[in-house]
Amino acid sequence: MSADAMITHFVGAAALILVAAHAGGWLARRLGQPYIVGQLSAGIALGPSLLGSVAPDAYASLFPAAIGPALTGFAQFSLVVFLFAVGYELDLKVLGDRARTSVTVALVSFAVPMAVGSGCALLFRDALHALGMPRDLSPAMVVFAGVALSITAVPVLTAIVRENGLSRSVPGVVAVSAAGVLDAVCWTVLAGALLDSGGGGEALGWPWRAVLAAGFVTVMACAARPVLRRLLWRTRLEPSLRMALLIGFALASAWVTHSLGLHVIFGALLAGVVVPREADGTLDPDLLRPLHDVSSLLLPFFFVLSGQSVALNSMTGTGWAVLLVVTVLAVATKVGSGTVAARLGGLDRHDARTVGVLLSARGLTELIALNAGLDAGLLSTPLYTVLVFMALTTTLLTQPLLLLTGRLAARERAAAPVHGTTVKPYAR
Repeated sequence: MSADAMITHFVGAAALILVAAHAGGWLARRLGQPYIVGQLSAGIALGPSLLGSVAPDAYASLFPAAIGPALTGFAQFSLVVFLFAVGYELDLKVLGDRARTSVTVALVSFAVPMAVGSGCALLFRDALHALGMPRDLSPAMVVFAGVALSITAVPVLTAIVRENGLSRSVPGVVAVSAAGVLDAVCWTVLAGALLDSGGGGEALGWPWRAVLAAGFVTVMACAARPVLRRLLWRTRLEPSLRMALLIGFALASAWVTHSLGLHVIFGALLAGVVVPREADGTLDPDLLRPLHDVSSLLLPFFFVLSGQSVALNSMTGTGWAVLLVVTVLAVATKVGSGTVAARLGGLDRHDARTVGVLLSARGLTELIALNAGLDAGLLSTPLYTVLVFMALTTTLLTQPLLLLTGRLAARERAAAPVHGTTVKPYAR
């Protein structure tokens, strides 16, 4: 394919991707679901499983193999910008007075799904082998199975909390702050799994890569923030120039971690964490707003890239059975562990259930982790497909489960004894 033809195909594919993904997001929001659900659904629809099956000639014309690297590059760039913004917004000071409860909820809602996921990977090796996984799973694969069940999507959770008016409520604050701690734990464990997998940096063994990664994190944590503050804040650069330089900084950090076999996601997150805040500790709106605009515009390329790897034709009876089991375990372990931990932390039954349901949302964060695992060889394509649908299903279930939790709370309040009597719910 000539360069002109490739550019023509890429421009046409980009137009279709942007329009279809954002239209899907708009439709999902109209149906009371998070924007990401529609975007991911559009990405899967544009992949080989649906569009490629229904109209193979159109699919081959719209997405020829020659434009694959360009689409991958846009997807990786959007991921770096998005995760740079996530790292910049990460502030554990939000824990406040509920710090102990939030940390307890985070650790329990990580440990229980982690143990269940890893244990099931070991117990049901034959089923996983039928989905293309090796019969003898490596330690990294076992750990990744646990991480896949443990993840909570902070961006999706925050949007759900905001849209349901829970931002200033006790369960909303606890869930968001616990998810921030949980995110940090999951990314750390995932980094260890990727290092052990040997992805990237094959010339070095994982101990050397672990040492280099620890050294890089130390340099970033100790030196990057004061240097950035001196160069970019005290010199009073224009906001647009400062944002451009910081995105370049995030891309460079992502390149380093990818070279160490840690995927670009870790460098982007780390770059966002070390970027200086304002003098009063607040976030710079002139930096945050354009970061959100750029990432939300370009993330559809990541969803389409994710959809390209989804193989519906690989879903045999075993695949659907595994999907059902994984989805039930994903919801039950998150909701159950989050609810119990929040209850032990002093929340009432309704608030504790709300925290558990909120922590069950996986969404975009799960997709990012699954793509990293697929790239590192920790997942087969059929198992990746199962886990993508698990992420989509658990995100879809969050809103209905929240409504169910609210109805249960209303019934309990209506049936609660008042002055020695029981108030019966009135008929409507």
